[in-house]
Amino acid sequence: MTAKQHLDMAADSIEFECELPEPPEKVWRALTVPDLLAAWMMPNDIKPEIGGRFAFAKADGQIECEILDAEPERLLRYSWRERPAPGNAADPLASPLNSPMDSIVTFTLDRTVLGGTHLRIVHDGFARVATPAVAGAGCRLSLNVHSPRQVIAANTPRLSLRAA
Repeated sequence: MTAKQHLDMAADSIEFECELPEPPEKVWRALTVPDLLAAWMMPNDIKPEIGGRFAFAKADGQIECEILDAEPERLLRYSWRERPAPGNAADPLASPLNSPMDSIVTFTLDRTVLGGTHLRIVHDGFARVATPAVAGAGCRLSLNVHSPRQVIAANTPRLSLRAA
């Protein structure tokens, strides 16, 4: 990642922007090829077609997704619905349909002047009370960030770009 990176946490969203030296074609592959996406997120069966459904596999459940918008090498938006594994619900009275983890993830890719990619990731629609937990749970990659207080979402695809 270049020197430019930005993270913003609104009341119900996590936003991350960065400049990547790789072209949008390569970044798009990292977001839409199951093995490449699994390298930095989770195992999945993504197919980047509008209306297509896919899931991320987690040890304690799964994340059910649906592609809401897909413009190759430019835009990817999908729903994100976390579902606990049977018998693994944190709150037995909580309805999975009202989960604070039902949200939308949007990746916007713009080609930079030098041929790289300006990547903007927005994960929004969290219930207000869930935002701090979501930010903490999503921190899987450090990306050489030097401030321990700066949170980087799991949606940060730097590690997978080498293979894309």
